[in-house]
Amino acid sequence: MKRVMVGMSGGVDSSVAALLLRDRGFEVMGVTLKLFSDEDISEAQKEGKTCCALSDVMDAKSVARRLGFEHLVFNFKDNFREHVMKQFADSYICGRTPNPCIECNRHVKFDKMLRRALELDYDYIATGHYAVNEFDEKSGRYLLKRPADRSKDQTYVLYSLTQEQLAHTIFPLGSLEKSQVRDIAEKAGLVNSNKPDSQDICFVPDGDYAGFIRRFTGCETPCGNFVDIQGKVLGEHKGIINYTVGQRKHLGISLGKPAYVVRKDVESNTVTLGDESDLYTKSLIADDFNLISVPEISEPMRVTAKTRYSQKEQPAVVSYLGDGRYMVEFDEPQRAVTSGQAVVLYDGDVVVGGGTII
Repeated sequence: MKRVMVGMSGGVDSSVAALLLRDRGFEVMGVTLKLFSDEDISEAQKEGKTCCALSDVMDAKSVARRLGFEHLVFNFKDNFREHVMKQFADSYICGRTPNPCIECNRHVKFDKMLRRALELDYDYIATGHYAVNEFDEKSGRYLLKRPADRSKDQTYVLYSLTQEQLAHTIFPLGSLEKSQVRDIAEKAGLVNSNKPDSQDICFVPDGDYAGFIRRFTGCETPCGNFVDIQGKVLGEHKGIINYTVGQRKHLGISLGKPAYVVRKDVESNTVTLGDESDLYTKSLIADDFNLISVPEISEPMRVTAKTRYSQKEQPAVVSYLGDGRYMVEFDEPQRAVTSGQAVVLYDGDVVVGGGTII
């Protein structure tokens, strides 16, 4: 009997993933990852929005008990603090806008948890992500593909998975619609069948990124100048960490017309404001790339690409520049391409790979 360790957040998706694997004949163990200090969990629990509150651990334990398998809690808070929370804060201070869910998958769920599973002689790990993992006999590679429920597609935050990780990972929900998942949970009498999905960054449940960064680092970022496209000073900003490319609201400046954050420059400590038309660009360069469906890109390759989780993929061409850098050239200009975010490439439903926008 194959053994699988299921990451259980306390939500309905991971609970149904565990149920389906149990019914498929796997020996299942559920694990919930402790990612915060007790103080952090207490604050997050007050907000009621996060996936890592103490009540979520109890929900996961309740589901495991009902389904008849063991449940453990793994303390990964040091790993999460170093590779996710610190990386998030450092990136913002450097003028970038990171996606912490990608780093959590890269360093915690599909690295630290997988290594723990293999150490304990489990064959696989599984999660409640909406994605499909298939082995392609022709290429001899594991493929990451978009799920049946396109509205829940999570392949964007999974592009960093390696062939070794995919070989030991199962996504049981890839062929299901979200409504089906909730129906399965309700019929099984699971306590979280109607539990709302978590929407926010788990360690910033109030959405105040700048406030988190100040508390986490103990640093205040200095005020500086708002400038226009030509470099003319327009006013004073409150610190670069308070802004992101594409932002229009809460700028704290009135110019008599809508203004958008177009660029952030850490060296000069300036935030450039412009018209919405100034947000569009046809190309980007990315590094820290991971390829999944192909071992390399030696010639320009036709793909579709997205630069944000919620964006629809857009036609583009990707070319390798050398030194680990790739250029993505879009057929049409794209809005608010942002340093620190990910660009993920697709060939139809198959994830080609992705990297971090420079």
